[in-house]
Amino acid sequence: MPFWQAAAQALPQPIPACGLKISRPGDTLAQLDLNLCPGDPHAMSKPDPRQLIRVGHSPDPDDAFMFHALANGKIDTGPFRFEHQLQDIQTLNERARRGELEVTAISIHAYPYVADRYAMLNCGSSMGDGYGPMVVSREPMMLADVRTKKLAIPGELTTAFLALQLAVGTGLDYDVVMFDQIIPAVASGQYDAGLIIHEGQLTYADAGLRLVADLGVWWGEATGFPLPLGGNVIRRDLGEAKIATLSVLLKQSIEYALANRDEAVVYALQYARDMGKELADEFVGMYVNDWTLDYGDRGRAAVNELLRRAHAAGLVPKAYPVTFV
Repeated sequence: MPFWQAAAQALPQPIPACGLKISRPGDTLAQLDLNLCPGDPHAMSKPDPRQLIRVGHSPDPDDAFMFHALANGKIDTGPFRFEHQLQDIQTLNERARRGELEVTAISIHAYPYVADRYAMLNCGSSMGDGYGPMVVSREPMMLADVRTKKLAIPGELTTAFLALQLAVGTGLDYDVVMFDQIIPAVASGQYDAGLIIHEGQLTYADAGLRLVADLGVWWGEATGFPLPLGGNVIRRDLGEAKIATLSVLLKQSIEYALANRDEAVVYALQYARDMGKELADEFVGMYVNDWTLDYGDRGRAAVNELLRRAHAAGLVPKAYPVTFV
C-alpha cells in the first residue's frame, strides 16, 4: 500500500482543522496542505510589517552602548524594526559610499564622499574634546618624524588619518591595518608607528608603546574646537518624515543608555577588547556624552571647520556647511 494511503487511513475522520490534512487519496506530496494550530511551535511566523532599517556601527564599546536600547528592544520603535550590522569603520565608510545601509556610523572624513546620498544626523557624534586618535611608537620620536616612518593606519577615510595629514602633510608611507591589530603590529616591529583609534587609546601602554602625539590635543590647540571623529548619517531617500522619526529614535536610544548606564555598559562589555568594566565605562564616557545627544552650535562648527580645512588642503571635496537633521 502506498504510504499516503496508509497515512490517510490512519488519520481520524473527519480530519481536524489542525495538523496534516490530506485532501483526498491520490494527492501528491506537493498537494498536501499543512494547517497548523495557533500557538503551534512549528507554525510559520507572520511577516513583520514594520519597515526594516539596517544600522551599521563599529564593534566597539561606545557604539554598542549608544545602540543598546535599539538592539535590545528597550524602546518602542513604532513602524520600524532594526537590524544591526557591526563592521570596522573603514568598511562602513566604504559601504556608505555605495549607499548600502539606511543608517550608519561613518567617519566625518568620509562625509564629503557620501553627502549626496546621506544626511548628517544631529545626534550620535563621537567627539574628542581634548583627546582623540593617537600616534604611538616603540621608540621615541616627534610627530614630524612620521613623515619618514612606516605607519599602520586604520583606514584612509578615517578622521584619524585626515587629522594626521592636516598635522604633518601628505605623501606618508603607510599600510591600512585593521584597527585592533595596529598595536600588536607596531609592538612586533612590523611598523615604526601606528595611528590608533577606539579603546587602543587607553591600552597602548600595556603593549610597551609610547605616545608620539594625541591628535585631539593637536587639533584643539590649532583650532580651539573639539575634534569631530565620527557621526551617524541617514539615507536621504527615506524622506523627511521617516528621517525625522528615526532621528528621534536614535536620540531616545542614546538617552536610554545614559540614563541606564550600568546596564548599557554591561552590554557594551562584549565589545570591549582587553578592558574590564571600569575601563570600558571610562572609554564610553569619552565618546558617548552630551556631544552625542546633540552636536550643539560648537560641535556643528567643529565639523564645518574640519571639512573646511580638509578641503582647503585638497584632501576632500567641498561639503560644508553641513546641514544636520
